[in-house]
Amino acid sequence: MSGEQDPRASRPKRATIVDVALHAGVSTASASKVLRNAYGVSDAMKKKVQASMDALGYRPHRPARGMRGRTYTVGMMVSDIDNPFFSLISDGASSVLRPRDYELLVSPAGYDAVSQNQAIEALIDHQMDGLILVAPLVTQADLERVAAEIPVVVVGNHSEALSLDSVSGDDARGAGLIVDHLVELGHRRIGFVANHQVSPESNRPESVRLAGFLDAMERHGLERDAVVIDAQWSLDGGRDAVRLIDALDEPPTAVFAGADITALGIMSELWGQQRSVPGAYSLAGYDNSRIASVGPIGLTTIDQSGDEMGRTAGRLLLERIEGRNEATHLLLDPALVARTTTAPRNS
Repeated sequence: MSGEQDPRASRPKRATIVDVALHAGVSTASASKVLRNAYGVSDAMKKKVQASMDALGYRPHRPARGMRGRTYTVGMMVSDIDNPFFSLISDGASSVLRPRDYELLVSPAGYDAVSQNQAIEALIDHQMDGLILVAPLVTQADLERVAAEIPVVVVGNHSEALSLDSVSGDDARGAGLIVDHLVELGHRRIGFVANHQVSPESNRPESVRLAGFLDAMERHGLERDAVVIDAQWSLDGGRDAVRLIDALDEPPTAVFAGADITALGIMSELWGQQRSVPGAYSLAGYDNSRIASVGPIGLTTIDQSGDEMGRTAGRLLLERIEGRNEATHLLLDPALVARTTTAPRNS
């Protein structure tokens, strides 16, 4: 249609680094150094070039930066975006990555290894500079393969791999703190909501928390009163757990939900049945997500420093991107946060 104007012709031309350099009266190389936050650039130069960037509305063209070696993007894979704990991790990571001019792109990958592997491959295909994988379900061999191709930090899994870094909470100790708290309140028959436990020997957080729960129950001489409920750490998994608990001949008087998201599902189901917490049973989560402290919820939980976990993951990944090869595996101390969802037995 020769009479119609090409809409692209009316679009304003995107400013380039050459335009910024001309506007600031400096060389293109100097402007590029400011953009890269390179060592040795003076504050005066930074201010001059930044002023020109602001005046021209300049935005770095990330694909072009990728061709020069980096895209300044980091991928984070999570199982889902409903889990409020994951927002603590992503916020913590962003607080470290953003000042270094990195974007964090979050990919919700589902609850199976196949979909998570697909998500990881997609992030790699998009030329991420590094990956933060939150409690991945993929095999150790898959993690090693990915880490050989791109810098990787795993959050949650208790890894000892030499090719990647990890940061997690001390899940065994945290589970023990929950059991100790419930026993102090007089509870003996205590339930634990497992996250579709497949391999108790795995290094995933649900495996370590289950082992910590069982060890703590045995330490208190209550191993025969330990009840494991096979559900899923999700809102729907929490709702399913209520029905499984109600079907037991001898239900527990207290339930350790394994994760805050599961505890929220349990509370939702109980409230829908006009039942209360801790009226039906005392309930504890794990994560200390932001919503746990909201007044009507008041969830007893374990604070495993999600924000610090994210900041640490971001810092470790930047070190990996900059060339560090030695593996670092960090364990953060948990802390019990007792609120209103746990109460003395029969109170």
